[in-house]
Amino acid sequence: MFKSDVDVFFNPKSIAIIGASRDPKKPGYQILYNMLSSGYKGKLYPINPRATEILGLKAYPSVKQVPEDIDLAVIVIPAQYVPKVAIECGDKGVKGIIVISGGFKEVGPEGAKLEEELVKIVKEYNMRLMGPNCVGVYVPKTGVNTTFLTRDRMGFPRHGPIAFISQSGAFGVAVLDWAAMRDIGLSKFASIGNKADIDETDLLEYLVEDEDTRVITLYIEGVSNGRKFINSLRKVTPRKPVIALKAGKTEAGARAASSHTGSLAGSDVLYDVAFKQTGTIRALGMEDLFDMAIALAFQPPAKGRKVAILTVGGGSGVMAADACIDQGLEVPRLSERTIEKLRKILLPIASPYNPIDITGSARDEHMIESVEVLMRSGEIDVIIWIPYFMVPGISEGVVDEFIKRVREVNEELETPIPIVGAATGGTYTWKLAAKAERMGIPMYLSVERAAKAAWALCKYGEWLKKLRVFTEYVERYRKNKD
Repeated sequence: MFKSDVDVFFNPKSIAIIGASRDPKKPGYQILYNMLSSGYKGKLYPINPRATEILGLKAYPSVKQVPEDIDLAVIVIPAQYVPKVAIECGDKGVKGIIVISGGFKEVGPEGAKLEEELVKIVKEYNMRLMGPNCVGVYVPKTGVNTTFLTRDRMGFPRHGPIAFISQSGAFGVAVLDWAAMRDIGLSKFASIGNKADIDETDLLEYLVEDEDTRVITLYIEGVSNGRKFINSLRKVTPRKPVIALKAGKTEAGARAASSHTGSLAGSDVLYDVAFKQTGTIRALGMEDLFDMAIALAFQPPAKGRKVAILTVGGGSGVMAADACIDQGLEVPRLSERTIEKLRKILLPIASPYNPIDITGSARDEHMIESVEVLMRSGEIDVIIWIPYFMVPGISEGVVDEFIKRVREVNEELETPIPIVGAATGGTYTWKLAAKAERMGIPMYLSVERAAKAAWALCKYGEWLKKLRVFTEYVERYRKNKD
């Protein structure tokens, strides 16, 4: 029952836009336009007492005058009128409301009273509320898009395995735009604003059951019920990775968070402790958040901290080794047995010790045969791949053959070996790197970012082993991977 209550925000069969407008400069126009242009298959009802038609759809003066049932209402009108409209939604039998409007507890005591009144109404009618002071949801798969940013100014990402919960609407839509540019797919996006009812805990417990979501990412400024939040994380992290970007670390940041969404940021040290106790991985910025999320979405967790670095460039191998050590990972020298196997494969000028430098004279087969030796060695837990696609002996077909070999070997291993890549270069390099990422190997612009992604795979693997569910998770990963 709880899941279906929250599901109405992501899979509604009908939506009313209360405050829909004929003016393209107003959010009420853009929300309706985005819903019409995003592929949503359900019914849309613009609500505006001074219009009979908006964007080709019949408009109604109130939700109570819509003849059909309404699952979800998106409210974008001045704050003082929201409680009255919420009552109308309750009388109509609406299941959930998203209040885009600001002007509630984030502005002070009077706004807080208005928010309390709204929450009372929502509970009285057994509705669920997202917001207020938010941009709501974006779901590529169902076409639900309650944001009010124009498509000619921002991009919206494709469907993918990463869910993103954001306390900030503005930061949330900026991430959507960035994710579209970066070609990162999202399963669900939710901007929760003031969290008067639906909060990150509710969404965590919904998303852990969501078949489209493999990794859950969070941007939070503060939580109102710490015990509930921690208990929820404890339930979720054995089944799905959770990565959190917690803002408001400094006094100035905490003060800004309070005026932004009325959030009580609390002690940052306490959040650090909570994340460590629940296996939640903490990110230090937006790129960090999604670098780790991509790795955890497409690769299995690592069984240990031993990293092999397979590189075409010696300098990159050195930097990657330093970056791994900085992250607390290990870059062990390989055994003589494994070194001899590599020597039989590689050119005499190559270095087979770890980092494995196959040199700029490398050909496709050097890279492909080396990765199999490393994966079967039993001496490493994760591989950082630095291919240098621009060297003459490496062909455009190397990505297909390399990934084919990796998949074949991983299917035979008791514990699959995760691989992340670093591809520093220009247009040609990123054409092939993007192909590798579409095929499941996360690729990063620098070895430092690849090392952090490898760290996340190791960190989550350690958490699963601590809970004694590592094998169970890997079996589920193998069953569900594309």
